[in-house]
Amino acid sequence: MRILSLDTTTRDGSAAIVEDDRIVDVRGGDGSRTHAERLPAELIAILDAHGLTFRDIDVFAVAAGPGSFTGIRIGIATIQGLSFTCGRRVVAVSALEALAHLASASLDEPEAGPRTPDAGPRIVVAWMDARRRDVFSAVYRVTAAAPFDPARMWAIDPARVGSPAAILDGLEELSGQRSASTVFTGDGAVLYADEIAGRCPSAQIVPPHPIAGAVGLLARARARRGETIDPAAIQPLYIRRPDAVIAREARE
Repeated sequence: MRILSLDTTTRDGSAAIVEDDRIVDVRGGDGSRTHAERLPAELIAILDAHGLTFRDIDVFAVAAGPGSFTGIRIGIATIQGLSFTCGRRVVAVSALEALAHLASASLDEPEAGPRTPDAGPRIVVAWMDARRRDVFSAVYRVTAAAPFDPARMWAIDPARVGSPAAILDGLEELSGQRSASTVFTGDGAVLYADEIAGRCPSAQIVPPHPIAGAVGLLARARARRGETIDPAAIQPLYIRRPDAVIAREARE
């Protein structure tokens, strides 16, 4: 099964080709240009590099949010257009879930050093910068399922938006402790690293990497279970209303 996956939830974004259980290629986008300017050219480029066309793709995958409203809309519209044209099904994946899986998998790599069976993170907190001193957040408990199996991450605090302080308050209630087995990841975790260190001094922060590969692997797992959808059924995961809507309501 060959999957083309796209993430436009951040300014850079990324694209990836996943084949069976491996990431063939993953590329970060050119953040100096908008997604509208770069797509679908970046997708064509990664396919060309491997002698592929859109018709060679079995399933298309997209990060459906949260993140940039404009980016999410462009990413979904791009994947919908390609899927309709090629007659393929799609899988939509939460960017927060992809971040959590990627962080967990990175800590399972051999170069991370020897670890006991229960030394890995039990809690993964994915934070994306939501501006206005807020973060998009989701908290996951790591299960014994294989890496990039959707069952590996059990959401104990689903996707929401809030201040780092408020979410850290809730995390202490959820986990019951400031545990060394807690890992934070995402650009929001890097941005608010000092606040995390002040409240969870033993927690580890894993810098984010392009997530399109993780989106593709999660999509593969779901597609193998028959969990694909029609392109028209993709639902964006906005979490928060657009600034333009909030501003308009304030004027009314």
